[in-house]
Amino acid sequence: MGVQVIRAAAVRMRHRGGPPGLAQVGRAVSSALSPGMGAGLAAFDGCSVAWTLQYDEVIYVIAGELTITADGVTHVAEPGDVVWIPEGTSLIYGGRAARIFYAVQPGNWAERSAE
Repeated sequence: MGVQVIRAAAVRMRHRGGPPGLAQVGRAVSSALSPGMGAGLAAFDGCSVAWTLQYDEVIYVIAGELTITADGVTHVAEPGDVVWIPEGTSLIYGGRAARIFYAVQPGNWAERSAE
């Protein structure tokens, strides 16, 4: 397939939480493109989104303040920070005007968990 540039405007953001607040996630690299890796953009503002990861995740904070609460500890990440979260972690995503880039492995985690 070769190199591909995925424009931010082409990433379809989907509602993932709120009200209160708003959480949106948009997949840029889907399992159709790469079963081994997934990646995309997300935004969290004044919301709380509980989730248990079925994949390893790396997050890069583009703007705002991202909060991740796991095991009773709230981790705060700011622009330029990188966050590592291992598979199986139960957490709560939140933030204030946070925009992030994320990458997950495996990228086809949803299909694998449906099997």
